[in-house]
Amino acid sequence: MVPNKLLAVEYDLIGPGKVPTSNVQATTMLEKYISNFIGILTIVAVIFFVIQIIFGGYAYLSANGDPSKIEKANKHLTGNLLGLLIVIVAVGLGGLIAKLLGIDNPLDIQLMFTNLGL
Repeated sequence: MVPNKLLAVEYDLIGPGKVPTSNVQATTMLEKYISNFIGILTIVAVIFFVIQIIFGGYAYLSANGDPSKIEKANKHLTGNLLGLLIVIVAVGLGGLIAKLLGIDNPLDIQLMFTNLGL
């Protein structure tokens, strides 16, 4: 059984040389790493899709009326807009589920970077 005092402590375990000393600390540490990883992947995905949408728009503008190039650019734009929409909906649903479960501020990017030491 874990003492109540141990459960009330908030752990700051991310950083060099920090080793968990209990199962509660190890779980908290794992949760922080997974949360930070998902947050970083979300940011990278949004940046990737925005850049791809810009490239698709450029391909559409530079098609010069060629039907095959226009069709290819349309597919590129449609696919990347759909990808961006999926990322946004996934983040929104994740935030909604976290709020329903009582998790405060699941999308706090500044806190994520602070936990990573950046």
